[in-house]
Amino acid sequence: MAPRKQKRKQSSASSADTSRGTDSAVGQSPQASRARSQGIPRLVLFLGGGFLVLLVGMSLVAADWYYALPTDTPLTYVGRNSCIECHQKQSQAWEGSDHDLAMDLATDETVLGNFDGAEIEHFGVKSKMFRKDGKYMINTEGPDGLPQDFEIKYVFGVRPLQQYMVEMEPPTPGSQPGSIGRVQVLRVSWDTHKKEWFYLSPPDVNEKLSVDDPLHWTGRTQNWNHYCADCHSTDVHKNFDLATNTYHTTFSEIDVSCETCHGPGSAHVKLAKANSLFWDRNLGYGLKTLKGDTKEAQINQVETCAACHSRREVICPTYQRGDNYYDQYSNELLAPHTYYCDGQIMEEDYVYGSFIQSKMFHKGIRCTDCHDPHTAKVKFEGNLLCTSCHQHPAGKYDTSAHHFHAVGSSGASCVECHMPETTYMEVDPRRDHSIRIPRPDLSVNLGTPNACTKCHLDKADLPRDEHPEITRYDQWMTLARNGDEKVRSALAKVDQWALDAVDKWYGPTSKVPKEEPFAYPLAHAWANQPDAGPGLQKLVKDPNQANIVRASAMMYLQNYLNEDSVKTALRYLSDDNPQVRIAAIDTLQEIGTLPRNLQGDVLDALMNRLTDKERAVRVQAAWALANQDPEAIKLRGKSEAFQRALNERIEQLQRDGDQPSSFLSLGVLYERMGDVAKAEQAYRNAIRIDPTFTGPRSNLVNLLEVRQSREENQMRQLAIARNRAAAEEMIPELQKRAGEIIRLRLEELANIERDVSQQPDFAPLQYQYGSALFLAGRKAPPDLAAELFDEAFQAYQKAKQLQPNSEQYAYMFALICQHLERWEEGEQAVEDLLKLNPNNPEFRGLQQQIKAKYSPSQEQQQR
Repeated sequence: MAPRKQKRKQSSASSADTSRGTDSAVGQSPQASRARSQGIPRLVLFLGGGFLVLLVGMSLVAADWYYALPTDTPLTYVGRNSCIECHQKQSQAWEGSDHDLAMDLATDETVLGNFDGAEIEHFGVKSKMFRKDGKYMINTEGPDGLPQDFEIKYVFGVRPLQQYMVEMEPPTPGSQPGSIGRVQVLRVSWDTHKKEWFYLSPPDVNEKLSVDDPLHWTGRTQNWNHYCADCHSTDVHKNFDLATNTYHTTFSEIDVSCETCHGPGSAHVKLAKANSLFWDRNLGYGLKTLKGDTKEAQINQVETCAACHSRREVICPTYQRGDNYYDQYSNELLAPHTYYCDGQIMEEDYVYGSFIQSKMFHKGIRCTDCHDPHTAKVKFEGNLLCTSCHQHPAGKYDTSAHHFHAVGSSGASCVECHMPETTYMEVDPRRDHSIRIPRPDLSVNLGTPNACTKCHLDKADLPRDEHPEITRYDQWMTLARNGDEKVRSALAKVDQWALDAVDKWYGPTSKVPKEEPFAYPLAHAWANQPDAGPGLQKLVKDPNQANIVRASAMMYLQNYLNEDSVKTALRYLSDDNPQVRIAAIDTLQEIGTLPRNLQGDVLDALMNRLTDKERAVRVQAAWALANQDPEAIKLRGKSEAFQRALNERIEQLQRDGDQPSSFLSLGVLYERMGDVAKAEQAYRNAIRIDPTFTGPRSNLVNLLEVRQSREENQMRQLAIARNRAAAEEMIPELQKRAGEIIRLRLEELANIERDVSQQPDFAPLQYQYGSALFLAGRKAPPDLAAELFDEAFQAYQKAKQLQPNSEQYAYMFALICQHLERWEEGEQAVEDLLKLNPNNPEFRGLQQQIKAKYSPSQEQQQR
């Protein structure tokens, strides 16, 4: 630019000289002077005009860049045909992928199973697959327990199995075109490898399901509209009609298409077709940011996959720009029904819960580093998938010096050791994405699985004759976990052999890791060990632990609340990770039970979370504060924030208005807020949606009994005031309600009995059963009451035996011993209770009451 400026200065000087006339142009002819005076202004005009054009051009470019769509532009789905115009290569890769084939209409091209009269029998139920009038059909047990013909309308998946779906109830007339009614997924499935039919049992259930069981193929848990549609199709709208208890479900694409991952494409298509030099300065490409080297891009990509590949609660399913995973979902933490205490998968976790435990995730690895985003296949076969990154130095890991196995053997395979498989859905092996180092020492000490024992079952003296149907390691682990001592002992010997081998190869320091694994504190908490609290606090505070581990430790800390642990939870209410914040809210939500000197601080801290940037945190804070005094919230200036977050919570529950559990939660929420009428209606809706669902009847009975007691008292007051007519007018309604209370209690008791028979070793169910029996006994005639109380005693006793470190179960068992005057057992129960909490004054008082009634020496004298 400097030479151009200098040239302009020279031109200006010459122009100034010329303006003074011919006398100043010494030595130059008048013609030359005139030519100069005419030529220089033309140059100036030319340069000035070019500058003007440049200025206008720059202004237009700046205006083009500056013009942008508003950040809150609604995003809508446009369909994959709009994507294919520009992205044909990606579309071709996607075709035939598991995402492409996630769901489809049942046609000759899509159905893989044998429908030429094939039959299968499962637990005495015969199912026959056939064709009729060009349709695919099955004759099997229907919702009434009788065999019926059902048309197969849709198929799920292609490998390693294909499932089939029946539209049990079509949408009502007048529904939106393309709507789908109530659809159920059959348990009779097709093994696409073996090319044979098989019955897909629920996990750990090896018996015939009754037709009123939620696990029956016609039951709630096999409903496509709620449990499957979101992740097998694109832009799903459930459209459940509460008034008619019917579905009118729609989707924009029947399978998992482009916009499932990239987000609604309306803005992107609009920007791509615009006559602009730039993408949008507000919306960028108008899609989710899934690529790039930033931490944001890595998290976005992983969480986009997690939307379907995780066990999660739906908070708000509608994606808009700015939304992240925790605006839409809240993932399940480490729990003993899904994971082992060291974080290995037990039941299906859909990958995300495992992967975010891994070092790979914390070092920035994302899904597409291993998987092609459009074919969904791994990018390399064999060890190359791992060694394409782990080559420092070359050959360090893919060698017997590292794995001590013969090259080419399964023991030399990276994934066999670091990502062992567990088989789900009978035929679907899935790898553990926590990508951990095998730890036979944890297996020896805690009974967790390990890859070494999995591969060397030939060394185990397992009772194979007793279990001829079992061939897999995960099946043997299930038996060991469920108390089979022969299996547990056989596996333990191989675990010890594996530990000895690891010590020999890598040295005895393998027994003493640099950091204590989180498995031990979690195992202690899961076993309700009374001293587990400090270990959980240590996990929460450890920045080197995965956030899902820290959040899980926080979740279980609620069983070990004292002044120190409450302060820990308070501190981490503002943690950087939303999982930890949500768990801290759950831990502190029963404010009235916390140390009094900290209750005000907890209240303030919970209110601060009402404006949290993540919706999942806000709605949990609203739930925790729903039973607080509105004036306390108003005094702190949080009324508006509370109402907004509360509305988000209600919207979340109403979104799942086809589920009785949602209405049960709504009822509890309204009860917390003191709105008894709405709570009652919510409980009645839950019962109407699913009469077999356990829970809402108990809550409804509690509300009705309070009203009954109040109105009976009103009737007595009227009688005392000698207003006999008004008192008698109340009798029919009181009698009607009393009958309803009895009916509801009996129905609930029947539901709980069914649940207990299906899960006899689940302590919370035994406790719930004991409570239901005890309450029923209080209202029953004396002979029946004695029988009910005895059954309640047995249920409470079993709950205590199943979880001997639970104060709640031990306390209730002691109380029923007192009620039934079983003094000897009661004294022992209180002693057990005081071992768990020796300083509890209520427990001490109960001990004194029982001792006053029972003396062993007196009883011995009587004998």
